[in-house]
Amino acid sequence: MRYSQTLIPTVKEVPADAEIISHQLMLRAGLMRKLASGTYIYLPAGQRMLDKVTRIVREEMNRTGAQEITMPVVQPLELWQKTGRDVDYGETLGQFTDRHGRGNVLSPTAEEGFTFLAANEIKSYKQLPMNLYQINTKYRDEFRPRFGVLRSREFIMKDAYSFHVDEESLHETYMDMYNAYCRVFERCGVEYVIVLAESGEMGGSGSHQFTVPCANGEDVIVYTDDDKEAWNIEKAPVDPLAKQDAVEAGPIEEVHTPRAGKVEDVCAFLKLEPGQLIKTLIHTCGDETVAVLVRGDHEANPEKLTRLLDGAHHDMADEATVVKLTGAAVGFAGPVGLCDKVDRIYVDHAVAAMAVGTAGANKTDYHITNVVPGRDFPLEGDKVQVVDIRNAVDGDTYEGKTLLFKRGIEVGQVFKLGDKYSKKLGANCLGEDGKPRDLLMGCYGIGINRIIASAVENGHDDNGMILPISIAPWEVIVTPAGKEYEIVEAAEKIYQQLLDAGVEVIIDDRNARGGVKFKDADLLGIPIRVTIGKKSLAEGQVEFKLRSEPDRSTLPIDTAAKQVAEMVRDMKAKLERPKE
Repeated sequence: MRYSQTLIPTVKEVPADAEIISHQLMLRAGLMRKLASGTYIYLPAGQRMLDKVTRIVREEMNRTGAQEITMPVVQPLELWQKTGRDVDYGETLGQFTDRHGRGNVLSPTAEEGFTFLAANEIKSYKQLPMNLYQINTKYRDEFRPRFGVLRSREFIMKDAYSFHVDEESLHETYMDMYNAYCRVFERCGVEYVIVLAESGEMGGSGSHQFTVPCANGEDVIVYTDDDKEAWNIEKAPVDPLAKQDAVEAGPIEEVHTPRAGKVEDVCAFLKLEPGQLIKTLIHTCGDETVAVLVRGDHEANPEKLTRLLDGAHHDMADEATVVKLTGAAVGFAGPVGLCDKVDRIYVDHAVAAMAVGTAGANKTDYHITNVVPGRDFPLEGDKVQVVDIRNAVDGDTYEGKTLLFKRGIEVGQVFKLGDKYSKKLGANCLGEDGKPRDLLMGCYGIGINRIIASAVENGHDDNGMILPISIAPWEVIVTPAGKEYEIVEAAEKIYQQLLDAGVEVIIDDRNARGGVKFKDADLLGIPIRVTIGKKSLAEGQVEFKLRSEPDRSTLPIDTAAKQVAEMVRDMKAKLERPKE
């Protein structure tokens, strides 16, 4: 390929709206251009990277015996209403009504569509197990798209769905996909960690998340100090805190706290630390109301609450519900006297461990002090449970081991869905005993765009991207550093020899200075640069440089193409090796 004939619009300036390095460099290197908020056009270099990641993913899926299909992006709203996920996704679900008045969604994921297919096509256990996948566009109407392709409205995902007659078969395919994901990320050259994860709105009994550690990642990885266990923040368990020593607490006192409905405002007004407050959070779950009590310096964990509610959908109660329930505006709810007003109360272990605290008074603009858990509100009973319902924080432990934290980018996740979708959409088959049984399902997703972004986040320097050879837009760039006939001729010859050797090579044949060409090659992250200059050519040499290394070296011009082709093969082979 010739640079002069390829659309690679590199730019020097950092785009004003690009917050993180992957977003900045993917725009600066001309991989993509923004069309609208959260949607991007992939240009030739970016498309080549997408194609390479897609090819690796497809090869590994096919290797497991999974079968590729294509599901429509536009799906009937009716399917989503049957599973209840139109409510779960809420405003994130892109919806429209067609000319016939039918409701449709722009697929953010495809459980409903694949389960519909299985319900109509799978009739007998003899057809199972079956694993179907697609690589397709997804859409989520994100409120605030950001970080480039890490939080975009439109993205490319590989999603697979397996169908089984029993748990043993489901687990076998689950582990096949787990191992296939390891191979995918190794071949793409991205470092990753595997953590236990919550299933979230996907539902099901088990999940693992594949995460690329990086400073700008939106996900939080929690792991023990011996590196033996890891979770995403939604799943991470914490040990109960030790019970605080009892103190002489007088009777509850009501304190006027005007307009202090937030933790920081209450602390400033009453000169307290956040850990001395008890937050009361009201949720709705169908017709039920649920109160969650956490310390002021802790955050309630929605996924842990979902698990406690057996997977049921829940929302923070709106202001009208809070006022009706507690008699107070949002920010002034409290646990005292609440047991008779709600259907369930979940008290975090850290609240139960408090000797005394301050809480909302269930009266607008008032708080109460000298609140003693167990004395002033119950810690046991038919409605009350003391549980782990918060996010882990610094200083927490699990089974006595210190919990540590780092950020990362989620690039893939595998789920055991069980019969959540098959029951609701009528996907069943006749078992070996001739009786109908609901299909068990697994779900397996990989973010194609996110693999590229994570590679850039962890592979860059001040000059641009440093990409793994398996997903770089080109493996080699040949750069003639001069306009003289003999330089151009030598560059063209090496370019053709590399093409003949099967190397993915681009020649920078632009009428530009050598420095400009070098900067663009570095910005694009092309792993190997071969430069033909006047001085080296006179010595029968060409300059050779790895993008990942600072030093340059020379190769004999007569054997340069052969040696570079061998280096390319060796670099690619290293990424194909399984982990030791």
